[in-house]
Amino acid sequence: MASNRRLFLTGAALGVSAATLGTEQRSVFGDAPATGPPRRFVFIRKSNGVRPKELSLPTFTEPQRKADHDKDAFRIDMSQHELPAWMRALEPHKSHLSILQGLSCKMSENGHWSYSSVMGAFKSGRNSLSGIKRATIDFELARLSPSPFGHVELSLTGNYSTFRTGIVPGYSAPGPHQRNYCYADPQTAFDELFKSVAHPDAVASDNAMLKFLQQEEAYKASVLGGYEKLKISNHVASIESIQARNLEVEKMAGSIAQHMPEIDAVHLQGGHNATTPEKQHAMTNILVAALVTGLTNVVTYTIDELSTPIKGLPGNEGDHISLHELGHNGGYSGVPADDIRQKVRVGHMDQVAAIVERLKAVPEGRGTMFDNTVILYFPENGEGHHSHGTEAPFVILAGEHCRLNIAGQYIRLPYHATKGHKTIGNWYTTLLNAYGNPTPHYGDFDLEMSRKKLEQSGAISELLT
Repeated sequence: MASNRRLFLTGAALGVSAATLGTEQRSVFGDAPATGPPRRFVFIRKSNGVRPKELSLPTFTEPQRKADHDKDAFRIDMSQHELPAWMRALEPHKSHLSILQGLSCKMSENGHWSYSSVMGAFKSGRNSLSGIKRATIDFELARLSPSPFGHVELSLTGNYSTFRTGIVPGYSAPGPHQRNYCYADPQTAFDELFKSVAHPDAVASDNAMLKFLQQEEAYKASVLGGYEKLKISNHVASIESIQARNLEVEKMAGSIAQHMPEIDAVHLQGGHNATTPEKQHAMTNILVAALVTGLTNVVTYTIDELSTPIKGLPGNEGDHISLHELGHNGGYSGVPADDIRQKVRVGHMDQVAAIVERLKAVPEGRGTMFDNTVILYFPENGEGHHSHGTEAPFVILAGEHCRLNIAGQYIRLPYHATKGHKTIGNWYTTLLNAYGNPTPHYGDFDLEMSRKKLEQSGAISELLT
């Protein structure tokens, strides 16, 4: 882990200027509210798309089924309906569940991967730094509810055969031309987020290195000029902010110790022998603990991407499954691709349900932590394996204090490039407006909508309370 920390401190943290500083870097839009419980957001990205029909309710009436098939706009209460089989883990939480259909994401990357673009509503140029146009929505929301880490990014990604480990480049962005970092395995996430309790000696080592780097960078800044001096000055500011964050986290060690997550021994040294469900369970423990301890109020979690190995899937325990192969209808051990894709989604819903249940068990004010939390599960690349971005379904779990008018509802918005259609840019604008950022519009516009002179700016007013 020492080598991972040193690599991060001398590379990622300095190269992106303020990637670690979600709340220290001032938003161009708005300031954070100073009172009340923090508002929390969990973004869960999945690969391979979500086909809209997979979210259709099996107990639709015939007119509702036809409207859904024809992609006509409608909105119904789900209390008298059954959920799709793969979503049954959310049945106890149906009053807090929303299914949002009809959004599009054509202004972001489509196809196999979206990289940073689906979180920022822009074309990212296949993950190039120059293509990152703005801070992604998770970072903007994190600035509205400051915390020591500001924003935490987790990922279970790989190279098809093995999982990535350590601290690696992420998909979120703290600002233009900046890429976040993420924790790629449960043990690294545990070590880095909870080291003030688990590894206090590592904190001292980091602080010593930061002090050394600060002195070195400050000296360079004194002898350089122009743009190079500006870059170094940004590096110094980043180092100073990391030092301040570490001191703040050290002061929280007592409360952190009360909510330390449990990490099984199978995750040591990168956890190469852990199954995918075991890794997902461990990441859920990390995610919940990071929220409960107050280390962060916003987590972005790539639960899988096309190169994530799927090992130990129930019913296919002996198979090493490729999500990419599933996207091309390749089955395993006699199990059809669609059935395995459903198993993958069932595993995701088990983790979403676990997050909800854990947060509902933690008191906060007159209710629970979940009351102030919004969880968003969505496909990073739209409506299919080879997506076009015409649809980007969202599954949303939101507590009692949610500032959106969506609870317990199945909502289908007008289809792409028709009157009244809404994009992910409109959706993210809605989130920002609801939670304290009055920006007129977040994200790029859809070119086809623009050609047709269809209105596409602003929040989705019918989803606001």
